[in-house]
Amino acid sequence: MFSDELKLLVGLGNPGAEYQETRHNVGFMVLEEIARQNNCSFRENKKLYGKTCEIPAGINKTRLLMPNTYMNESGKSVRSAKDWFDFKTHELIVLADDIDLPLGKIRVRSKGSSGGHNGLKSVINHLGTNEFKRLKIGIGSPSEIPKERKSRTVSHVLGKFSKEEMVQLNFIIQEIVICIESITANNWEKITTRLNSYKPENL
Repeated sequence: MFSDELKLLVGLGNPGAEYQETRHNVGFMVLEEIARQNNCSFRENKKLYGKTCEIPAGINKTRLLMPNTYMNESGKSVRSAKDWFDFKTHELIVLADDIDLPLGKIRVRSKGSSGGHNGLKSVINHLGTNEFKRLKIGIGSPSEIPKERKSRTVSHVLGKFSKEEMVQLNFIIQEIVICIESITANNWEKITTRLNSYKPENL
């Protein structure tokens, strides 16, 4: 059961079958698993420029949003959802991939910069604030060498996870789902500590 404290959960990614299970779409993958576990089906919502589904949360609902604007314009969808559902930014969590974190590492923050992530940058610009919760999921770097990393970044984030990586990722996604569904008004710091220190047993 979701808490009344969480009004909107946004997963960042790119729409279309060609981007399914790519590293850049890990935010979508978490939302799809949450929807599956809660028997919730996503529906196209043109007003919000994305796909949404609703899950009971106390006397209210938690809404899941997958923008269909492509990554760089994700903020357009999030802003539309904020205006339509009239929630506060502290009632929002955004899930995104992070190339600076190794696979298996999770980083949770209550505010901060985009860290160079174009989707988060768009959300910050459209909301006019960086004070919203975000959960970054490590996808690893294509190289430790700066020149190689820069030239291989696009192919890396748009590449699909390997079978071995998917096994590891499934453990990570399950941990994230458990933590998100257990959020209350008073335990955000505890959830943050648990996720930030998480390491799958098989890594």
